[in-house]
Amino acid sequence: MRSKLLIIVLSTVILSSCSTHSTSNAVSFNQSKESALLAKAELPNDFIPQNITIVSAGDSLTEGVGDSTNRGGYTHYLKDKLEEDKGINEANFYNFGVKGNRSDQLLKRLNSNKVKTAIGDADFVILTIGGNDMMKVVRENFSNLNMQAFQKQKLIYQDNLEQVVTTIREENPRSMVVLVGLYNPFLKWFANITEINQIVDDWNETSKNVLAKFPETYFVEIDDLFENNSDELLYEDYFHPNDKGYELIADRIYETLKEEALLKLPNKY
Repeated sequence: MRSKLLIIVLSTVILSSCSTHSTSNAVSFNQSKESALLAKAELPNDFIPQNITIVSAGDSLTEGVGDSTNRGGYTHYLKDKLEEDKGINEANFYNFGVKGNRSDQLLKRLNSNKVKTAIGDADFVILTIGGNDMMKVVRENFSNLNMQAFQKQKLIYQDNLEQVVTTIREENPRSMVVLVGLYNPFLKWFANITEINQIVDDWNETSKNVLAKFPETYFVEIDDLFENNSDELLYEDYFHPNDKGYELIADRIYETLKEEALLKLPNKY
């Protein structure tokens, strides 16, 4: 690429020295300028690796419960994957995951100065939320679980999620928002109860519908990872992911970002 630019510069010098008319000089200058711009346009997006900032917020999946390394669940696997990408120099993560958080609690925490400051500088905001909203229904209706109770809570979750994305957008209009979907945490306990899978699918569709209202939002499907994988992906509590589970979640997030979102990063240099 340097030799190409050198040829362009030498061509400009030669053309200028051979010309004796001011109009000819102007034409030569414009031609060389256009050639330089064309050469610049041909540079690949990853010619200069970028530093990116990622805010991770949400529940125990962001905090990393079940991660034996205590390095933040999926986030350290995702950091490694991103920094292996030739277009990224360094991926800086700010982890605001809190075990047990529901969507209403996440919404409150987004208004803290610490979180707002981090979001203001973020290229991506990755969310894991909704699992504890579902668990609230299970705990409050354990002896009498019914679809109506899940539907009622889903509407509350839907409204909270929309406010969450709105809050992020108000703080940083250019950040891309990524929501990691829900998976069925009861497969080990209630493998034969198909209604649970239906509920998870319904809540995931609700999440997609909310994201569709906003630009630059991405949904990451993960329920199939836990449903169709023969490997053991759950921690000893049979609820949270284990190391392998978190690694697969990170792979799926990276695949989603790689397809489109990473290509939209502004070149900061």
